[in-house]
Amino acid sequence: MKRFYPGVLGLAALCSTTVNAHTVFTTLFVNDVSQGDGTCVRMNMDPQHCTDPIASVTSDDMACGVSGQQPVAFTCPAPAGGKLTFLWRTWADAEQPGSIDISHKGPCAVYAKQVDNMTTDAAAGPGWIKLWDEGYDDSTGKWCTEKLIDNNGLLSFAIPAGLPAGSWLFRPELLALHQADKGDPQYYVGCAQVSVSGNSAATSIPADATVSIPGYVSASDPGLAFNIYEPHFPYPMPGPAVYTPPASSSSASSKASSQSEKVAASASGDEAVPSAYIIKNANWVGVEVPDYSTEDGCWAASENCWDQSKACYDAAPPTGSENCAVWEDKCDSIQSACSAGDFVGPPNKGQKLGSKEPVPPKSIPAAANAAAAAGGSSRKLRRGLRRRSV
Repeated sequence: MKRFYPGVLGLAALCSTTVNAHTVFTTLFVNDVSQGDGTCVRMNMDPQHCTDPIASVTSDDMACGVSGQQPVAFTCPAPAGGKLTFLWRTWADAEQPGSIDISHKGPCAVYAKQVDNMTTDAAAGPGWIKLWDEGYDDSTGKWCTEKLIDNNGLLSFAIPAGLPAGSWLFRPELLALHQADKGDPQYYVGCAQVSVSGNSAATSIPADATVSIPGYVSASDPGLAFNIYEPHFPYPMPGPAVYTPPASSSSASSKASSQSEKVAASASGDEAVPSAYIIKNANWVGVEVPDYSTEDGCWAASENCWDQSKACYDAAPPTGSENCAVWEDKCDSIQSACSAGDFVGPPNKGQKLGSKEPVPPKSIPAAANAAAAAGGSSRKLRRGLRRRSV
């Protein structure tokens, strides 16, 4: 029988976010290739508040943001030594351009946590390591967030060559200090689910290099109360010192263990984006409906298509549901064929549908930590900047 979802058709309108100069991490790139808006990314699922800062530094939301305790369906693969790029937007669905307001000056950092099971392990709590940070760059006179704006919202980071293979949450962090002098430092965080491969011979992370999130910073820390209007440099970076895992000298053992890594990824709840899909929207994929050659089969395929459409809208994050609408067009064509008595199908079987996601930026910045990530010193203390008053 025919099946319609009139309520679904209006859901796309809910995916626009109100601009407030805040920001949200929306899109992961692996080695300069966009994985798709929202794909493998944990973010606040409320489109009206997804760009809001974290309400309290003591909240579990400090780990991966509001809704960040919940896993998403897909985990993106990346090699140790590879490059991750995090895209930040003031409008999650890119309805309007922008990454963060210029007034929101402050530092950036990248943290990571290895998990045994991506679907069941908690994001909040112990086990986090800081892999990179940057505050105020005395040589350029810019805060890290200002450089982010210069790079169209893109922050690139190299996975340390010595990072152990496995399931990881990578957590980019921005701290806006425009209200810090009034007791209101504003944290913006999100997490990318990444399956790191290629370094099974790496040493484990020492316990004293890890911190708990929340708990790694306090509202009274000097870096959270820093007055950017009457600054006294160097800026005291919040949180622990940067840790860089030592690079492994055994590439042969890493290659030999590639099969065991795949088995481990399956056991750890890592699910990569499947290859046999027609279109993808964030962490949902549309797959071809079953073949049919009868009237009953045609209407069953139509129902299958509309069921997938509803699942797409239900799963759509604030980055939008444009590709759910593309999928709807396919459902309409099947339904129209059934109504016209054309019971052999589906039409255009297996044909990929054109994505309507925003075009990603053409220029991807170099990894901010490229030299350190390749070198692999066991500890790297945060860089001090010469004292200067402005």
